[in-house]
Amino acid sequence: MTIVTTDAPITPLRQRMQHDMMMRGLGRHTQQDYIRHVRRFAAFLERPPDTATAEDIRRFQVHQHEQGVSPSTINGAVSALRFLFAATLGRRDLARSLVIIRYRRKLPEVLSVEEAAQLLEAAPGIKYKAALGVAYGAGLRVSEVAHLKVDDIDSTRMLIRVEQGKGRKDRNAMLSPQLLELLRMWWREGKRRNVMLPHGWLFPGRSYTDPVSTRQLHRAVQEAAEVAGIRKRVSPHTLRHSFATHLLEQDVDIRVIQVLLGHSKLETTALYTKVSTRTIHAVAGPLERLTALMADKAPPG
Repeated sequence: MTIVTTDAPITPLRQRMQHDMMMRGLGRHTQQDYIRHVRRFAAFLERPPDTATAEDIRRFQVHQHEQGVSPSTINGAVSALRFLFAATLGRRDLARSLVIIRYRRKLPEVLSVEEAAQLLEAAPGIKYKAALGVAYGAGLRVSEVAHLKVDDIDSTRMLIRVEQGKGRKDRNAMLSPQLLELLRMWWREGKRRNVMLPHGWLFPGRSYTDPVSTRQLHRAVQEAAEVAGIRKRVSPHTLRHSFATHLLEQDVDIRVIQVLLGHSKLETTALYTKVSTRTIHAVAGPLERLTALMADKAPPG
């Protein structure tokens, strides 16, 4: 487990918080998010966060609401500050004063199968076509795609090994023959460009010693959507949503989809039943049943 570092000077408080996060096994991205939220809180206070009072916390949360900060960002700040106050500073009284926003999750945007094909075809180059192909063909999160290594592709067992995914969990993702062929096309091109190191990143970034950034993958999706003429608001996560929805529409058991996505709760996966058009169309509406009942009772003409 590594400690996340940035270019900003590290204060003793921040170093202690980083050690606390490391000891509790928080993932790299979670560490980065927590540090960013605490830095914003300190900027609001204009003094070190360990001097904060319950009234300071209240003012900060009111400020967030007044500035129109999204509920997910506010809740992210709550998680970060609760960790700071409870785990690092031992001030559970302050941690309890933070208020979480309860809100309804929006239904995810989903591409049709045809739109997904158009998006992949419009990807800017074979590397991004292969990377986005993994996001859609295996349902991986954008960070999981970015951090794949060449050795994670198991063509013998037809699996993709995802190491230290969300929640620091390892899992196997599916590898279809079509996706394997797409990855081999990229591997051959990457070898030709001399950017594929033995046991290195499957999708190298600008420097082949580093993985492609999630920001680059986001840009690739947006560029591909524009070229393909897709007007929906899309991101790499849209491909993951589409993967799950299309499997559901193929009558794949929802528990299997849960495992493939790496969801810890079935209710998270069940969200896709609300966007599956096949699931919706398969339900006979009450008006149809009423009409059929009335037709049965109608006297012969």
